Amino acid sequence: MKTLHPKSAPAPFDHLVLMMRDQLMERAPHFEQDGYRLTELSVHNLGSINRLIPLDTTYIELLGWPAGKPPARKEIAEQPLGLDALVFKTENAQATFERLRDEGFEVNPVLRLERPLLFQGKQHLAQFDTVRFSAQPVAGLRMYFCQHLTPEFVWNEDAIRHDNGAKSLDHIVIEAPDAQAVAAQLGKVANAEAKAQDDGTYVITLRNMQLVVRPAVGLTVAKISQAFLRHADDELRQFNTHVGVESPQQNLPAD
Repeated sequence: MKTLHPKSAPAPFDHLVLMMRDQLMERAPHFEQDGYRLTELSVHNLGSINRLIPLDTTYIELLGWPAGKPPARKEIAEQPLGLDALVFKTENAQATFERLRDEGFEVNPVLRLERPLLFQGKQHLAQFDTVRFSAQPVAGLRMYFCQHLTPEFVWNEDAIRHDNGAKSLDHIVIEAPDAQAVAAQLGKVANAEAKAQDDGTYVITLRNMQLVVRPAVGLTVAKISQAFLRHADDELRQFNTHVGVESPQQNLPAD
């Protein structure tokens, strides 16, 4: 078994972005019907809106912008519906910026992101420092780093209790025309190892979950294809994005 980019102290995973474009409010009921407890709607200082599915150490972000309005954030304006971005966690955004810059990645200076929210009956301001790439390291994938300055507003006992028993994000599957090259680059970004498997896939083990890079014939760029959650019964279940489903009243097909 071949190892790419052996590293120490891999980055933890922070969250997986599910792009809802201007349809977030009308599509959110699908996930509530699936048994997830979503956070209340929040508005970022950059103009985007979101609702979250908090898990044990990660979360899934339903991201979009208000219906009937143009997107205020240029980096998401052309993103299609569906699994959209990989976000890694950092405890020091400035140090992460410097590491990535020194390793040759094109990164923007640390950017502060804020959103007001209601927490335990009171208004608060959730704050994050993000490290974003001016040129994405892997064609087809959007990724960045996030430092939570107010993590208590994302992860708390009530928020992570879901009726369907969802507990943690176990692994994310990425399809790529060149699995080895994509895995090597992802490993470098996340400061983690990418290990080749006998079936031609590569597994990148982060502190709290795994990325699985799978070769795919016919693709020209990489894409996030699936996510799997661990539930209270210890079973793995694929996360249903409901992309292509029009109405919460319809029978909802599995991904």
